[in-house]
Amino acid sequence: MSDIHAQLTPELTGFVDSALAELDRIPTERRRRLDELAAYVATRCEAAQPVKLTFICTHNSRRSQLAQIWAQTAAHIFGVRGVETFSGGTEATAFNPRAVAAVRRAGFLIEDPGTGDNPVIKVRFAAGSAPMRCFSKVIDNPPNPSRGFAAVMTCSAADEACPFVAGADVRVTLPYDDPGASDGTAHEERTYDERCRQIALEMLGLFCEVSPDHS
Repeated sequence: MSDIHAQLTPELTGFVDSALAELDRIPTERRRRLDELAAYVATRCEAAQPVKLTFICTHNSRRSQLAQIWAQTAAHIFGVRGVETFSGGTEATAFNPRAVAAVRRAGFLIEDPGTGDNPVIKVRFAAGSAPMRCFSKVIDNPPNPSRGFAAVMTCSAADEACPFVAGADVRVTLPYDDPGASDGTAHEERTYDERCRQIALEMLGLFCEVSPDHS
């Protein structure tokens, strides 16, 4: 595991350590889907080529944003170099504040995004780390890559709406239940935290599998 693990915020370190202890709880079917993505990552790494992963859901507001953040963080934790993560939607909205709050509760540092309908949220896993610039955008809008990437479908609706993603080397279906279904309910915070943890667990499992230290 990379030394960068020691550089995570204390809260995030605890969150990650707890998740790593549960890697064996990833269901078999989910692991099969993650193995598809791991094979792509490993192939690109072995060829010394950049690994670009674009996570896609309908509004690019919740699940795809969480996956982008956790995949980039997991790559750093496990020392998998050359990884760049992105996210997009079939339409642009905004990074949902409830999802942003879940990321903050997990231990990430969130810079005040200011105002606007679709602000850029700067997310760091450590005080000195480069920020991940998270905002809602459609799949083919900058800074998302136009070719040479893996398209990871994080919701069933986007999966059905985009049977083909232009420029993608591979397309992997990895849907998550929408935490937005809990908005305005007494279970809202818990549901967002559960989805954040599920995505964290699977992205950590993915990069554990392709880690240079994996045996």
